[in-house]
Amino acid sequence: MLHVLQFGAWLLKLPSRIPVWKQQQTEPAACPRAAGSRCSSHAACADSTDNFVRETEMECRVLSIQSHVVRGYVGNKSASFPLQVMGFEVDSINSVQFSNHTGYAHWKGQVLTADELHVLYEGIKLNNVNHYDYVLTGYTRDTSFLEMVVDIVQELKRANPNLVYGQYYGFVMYVPQNLYPVYKDKVVPVADIITPNQFEAELLTGKNISTEKDAVEVMDLLHNMGPDTVVITSSDLPPRLGDRFLVSLGSQRIVMPDGTSTTQRIRIEVPKVDAVFVGTGDLFAAMLLAWTHHYPTDLKTACEKTFSVMHHVIQRTISYAHEMAGPGRRPSPAQLELRMVQSKADIEDPAIVMEATVL
Repeated sequence: MLHVLQFGAWLLKLPSRIPVWKQQQTEPAACPRAAGSRCSSHAACADSTDNFVRETEMECRVLSIQSHVVRGYVGNKSASFPLQVMGFEVDSINSVQFSNHTGYAHWKGQVLTADELHVLYEGIKLNNVNHYDYVLTGYTRDTSFLEMVVDIVQELKRANPNLVYGQYYGFVMYVPQNLYPVYKDKVVPVADIITPNQFEAELLTGKNISTEKDAVEVMDLLHNMGPDTVVITSSDLPPRLGDRFLVSLGSQRIVMPDGTSTTQRIRIEVPKVDAVFVGTGDLFAAMLLAWTHHYPTDLKTACEKTFSVMHHVIQRTISYAHEMAGPGRRPSPAQLELRMVQSKADIEDPAIVMEATVL
């Protein structure tokens, strides 16, 4: 039986700031700000009192401009829940609103224009709540929309120079070629974190990747274009663990307190999965944002946690899909929707199943 519930609006007067109490089991939690966290609205470090820790409000807010689907997980649906589970406030602007992702036989919906994006942002701005620590965006097929995104990011960075902009790639597969120069000349220079695949990284830099040394040089070129953190999510480099793996590489350039910079580079091999998933790139970008927030100077750990989350979510999804499809039958797009809610515990605290190598 279908139950339809309609709730009226209730007004409840609450204190403007509500302290959160939690059981302290061992040592008091370290202050994320002290660990290098980028949250701009951090109130204070936790204070221990007997067996409890009183935590004043610490808010880390993300503006996520991505697609939305009613059914399934892609774009904002793939990014918002995992980020919220990890303690981030997420403000979502839906670049498209579709019934489902386009891998299904049918879909319906609407596409947000650049002018409509501007109107939404102006509403936020007029209320003086356009204060963000992170901006996360996916792909778009429209030049004016993409340029409006860049304008918004630049304005937000002027208000908060510590703001981090993460750009998920995938533009080679999804967008017209006339947008390539916009990504290269306008998006990459303002981005702080980018996650291209090998072909996208080659396209952005004009350099081919045939060896690990080539990949390092390409990531350095991308650093010089703007981003501090680059993760090449997949490559054609030969895996050391065998043909059932893909090679991913990452590089993070860190400015030290004395003004000098250092670069950490890593390599990680990821098991291949014989299935087509949608929304995994959006989830990956969100998790990389979250784990680099918690480990801002340790790309190795951030990537190990990010890739391990991906592994757990994908394995849970493929197991469920095969069970639903039945023996010998290929799972449908609906059966291959990411098992996101069921993976909540793995998102929060993933068991590490892949170890990165520092290059």
